[in-house]
Amino acid sequence: MPLYHKLGKIPHKRHTIFKKEDGTLHYEQLFGTIGFDGMSSLMYHLHRPTMVKEVGKTLDIQPRAAVEHNMKSRLLKGLDLKPVDDYLDSRKVILFNSDVHVGLAAPKKSMTSYFYKNADADELLFIHKGSGTLKTLLGEIPFEYGDYLLIPRGMIYQIHFDTEDNRLLVTESYHPVYTPKRYRNWFGQHLEHSPFCERDFKLPQNLQTHDEQGEFLIKVKKQGQLHHLIYASHPFDVVGWDGYNYPYGFSIHDFEPITGRVHQPPPVHQTFETGAFVVCSFCPRLYDYHPEAIPAPYNHSNIDSDEVLYYVDGDFMSRKNIDQGYISLHPAGIPHGPHPGTYEASIGKKGTGELAVMIDTFKPLQLTQQALDLDDGKYYQSWLE
Repeated sequence: MPLYHKLGKIPHKRHTIFKKEDGTLHYEQLFGTIGFDGMSSLMYHLHRPTMVKEVGKTLDIQPRAAVEHNMKSRLLKGLDLKPVDDYLDSRKVILFNSDVHVGLAAPKKSMTSYFYKNADADELLFIHKGSGTLKTLLGEIPFEYGDYLLIPRGMIYQIHFDTEDNRLLVTESYHPVYTPKRYRNWFGQHLEHSPFCERDFKLPQNLQTHDEQGEFLIKVKKQGQLHHLIYASHPFDVVGWDGYNYPYGFSIHDFEPITGRVHQPPPVHQTFETGAFVVCSFCPRLYDYHPEAIPAPYNHSNIDSDEVLYYVDGDFMSRKNIDQGYISLHPAGIPHGPHPGTYEASIGKKGTGELAVMIDTFKPLQLTQQALDLDDGKYYQSWLE
């Protein structure tokens, strides 16, 4: 996200002497992406961020396909996923391709015994249930129901939850995640027609600097493996930083829907984009106001993308028998549309209270066994008269 931010103490000029109170130097680290061409932040540590004491076990966490070539519309009952104490253990990939992993998580406990870094992918967490604080080496972000948390690849973090009832939609992107380019000018500022702007973002605050040495476990995901590394200093020892590459939050409730006289296509709901998929937010909004408008979406063909819809809350106007946490998958190659009766029933309606997150991928998605365990098995026949 092209928005400059800074916290803590930093020297007047980058790459210059910056001393501690005892006269020794702080340790500068550039946290950047796409070589030296992408967004970056410059941080200053109390201790060297390179002190690895031990490299421990490695676990294979690469998802396995139970269905590689899917041509069936599916409905997964996401809240049937059983809660698990540990945050990482609770994360279950249900759909994936070489660009993105889509998963669910129902963690009961906060991360207190280790830190985590995804060195492969940007993480976009959607908070369906629960609240707490995302803690990173660049500061803290409180979160609650309806928040997106965007965590850039390589960011070391912990999540602390307020309760044990937590439900998350987890998207891991192997491409950088940005806000849609058409909503920004050439300077990066969000334009007047954007459905959100910079003041809606939840930026890191409350930078906590830990001057601690010992043994600190950091679990690092790289190439589908989870590596266990022991560092000699606390990873949250940053005294200050500035730049453009950092985690941030955005509430789906702050998305302002774009409406029209007739039905608007899904791109008007777009919230994030990558080179391989997009994320859209369907929010409460007024329906189309042409006197002869049909508010329900028309039938449309998924020729180039798989469509994933995560139903958060409200009555989804084009679907029947949908509950919170359900996930529909409409694969590329076959058309889909409103369920029988919903097209006609939408005529004359003034608005909707639906809340949902949509992920459209440009490559086909494979299903894991966890997805099949949540599948109702009959959704693909739900359009029959």
